[in-house]
Amino acid sequence: MSQRLHPHPDFPAPDGTALAADWSLSDDQTLTIAYHVTDPGNRILWPARAQGRADGLWQHTCFEAFIGSTTGPAYAEFNLAHSGAWAAYAFDGYRAGMRDLALPSDPQMAGESGLWQAAIPLARLGALLGPAPWRLAITAVIEATDGARSYWSLAHPSGKPDFHHPDCFAARLG
Repeated sequence: MSQRLHPHPDFPAPDGTALAADWSLSDDQTLTIAYHVTDPGNRILWPARAQGRADGLWQHTCFEAFIGSTTGPAYAEFNLAHSGAWAAYAFDGYRAGMRDLALPSDPQMAGESGLWQAAIPLARLGALLGPAPWRLAITAVIEATDGARSYWSLAHPSGKPDFHHPDCFAARLG
């Protein structure tokens, strides 16, 4: 079952654009997220092809996941670009102690008309967060062809868009 992502009210989405996501965690601790994208006016600006780890992906169209401990403030951030580039960061607490997060292997990403999937290996995440279950935020930044950005999440805190905020961690994983 897919859950709708909502654009932040202060940053409206391009007309007709909609996002939804569904996710699962496998026995080998691989998180698979399917992002369902509706873009009838072809208004989303997709980044050029790239591969491997890269910073600053959130400045353009980028799918994201945040996974947090249920017993402490630590969390991880994953940025996944349609281009094939990705980033993973660990945090000790709210926007504190940011550093690159080592993964056992690169995330696997693929997409086609309206569906984009990512498989993220989380086998080492327990060392940062403790054992599952974990808190989960599914988010996205969508850049339109006119340069406007919309910020999507299962839930938003009041005020400006802030995917790191605890209110965005609206789902559970594991």
